[in-house]
Amino acid sequence: MVPLLLLPLLWGGSVQEMAGYGLEVQESVAVKACMDVRVTCSFSYPWNSGYPWYYSAELFTYWFREKDQHTNDAVATNDPSKRVKPETRGRFSLLGDPSNNDCSLSIRQARLSDSGVYYFRVERGRDMRYSYRDKKLNLQVTGKPDIHFLEPLESGRPTKLTCTLSLACDEPHPLLFSWAGDALDAMKPDTLHSSELTLTPRPQDHGTNLTCRVTFQQVTLERTVLLNVSYAPRNLRMSLSFRNVTAHKILQNTASILISEGQALQLLCVADSNPSAQLSWFQGSPTLEATPISSTGVLEIPQVPAGDGEVTCRAQNPLGSQQVSFSLSVQKGPPPCSCETEEQQGSWPLVLTLIRGALMGAGFLLTYGLTWTYYTR
Repeated sequence: MVPLLLLPLLWGGSVQEMAGYGLEVQESVAVKACMDVRVTCSFSYPWNSGYPWYYSAELFTYWFREKDQHTNDAVATNDPSKRVKPETRGRFSLLGDPSNNDCSLSIRQARLSDSGVYYFRVERGRDMRYSYRDKKLNLQVTGKPDIHFLEPLESGRPTKLTCTLSLACDEPHPLLFSWAGDALDAMKPDTLHSSELTLTPRPQDHGTNLTCRVTFQQVTLERTVLLNVSYAPRNLRMSLSFRNVTAHKILQNTASILISEGQALQLLCVADSNPSAQLSWFQGSPTLEATPISSTGVLEIPQVPAGDGEVTCRAQNPLGSQQVSFSLSVQKGPPPCSCETEEQQGSWPLVLTLIRGALMGAGFLLTYGLTWTYYTR
């Protein structure tokens, strides 16, 4: 007979396993919903040669949820007199032979509701009954919703997005949906709690995250996608720089700087678009079939000639185009004063005037005139 002092510990187990009792189990297991998993496990218990009958009784093993007592239904057992939870019956089963110290557990078609902590228990006869509480199995069943929509997204084109959670192996339960993301900031909040929504993407939505969350049996799952929004070129802008001059000017405000006469000129054209726009420079106002004088965003003018001229930068991608044109007028004006000194000889003011600019895009036309005056010393 087992000493009475040991009985409370044998019945309930302890935070630190008693001498002779041990459990080796994978403590953290993750499995995708509706998939199978095998958890390897082995256990030991003390041998008492003084009580042969102690080990002649059949050895029963059990797996329980952490929140359940051993008097509750087990999730898996080899004890025919013990009830098994209906939701795990046929899916949770013991794999090995307990007489060989094998407590391995098989889980078939894992459900989200299976997530939780489990502990192992062993019983033999009336007196050897022990719950292994020091090491437990932490099972995490994972799943993610799917977000479906017609790609690519185009700016200004309404697109229907659908969020689904496929759990064919699980019992049907109500699903609660919600959407989140910067692209939804203009939408009414009550439209964001459905499995479907209609999004009209904007250029600024490109590269932002969109998340669908699904709450299922007090478990929240989510899927996040990165939006790839296509849009025509916009915000076409130009900058001006000169050889041997480190500073450059954005062509948007009237300004004056000093340069030397005959300075080389560089024009840089930049546009915002997705996919990236093809940038080209043309002489004059180009037709669709015109041949560019530069097939990059940079136009080099080795020496600005006197007289009038016009250049145009065009940004184009499959969704549209935008262009800006400038007329250049370079004139030699009179000296700044009537006196003549050695420093002023051969040094006439050079006046560069950007007299016309036209910015054309989707649905708008902006015209403006800019005047740049440069004086040499």
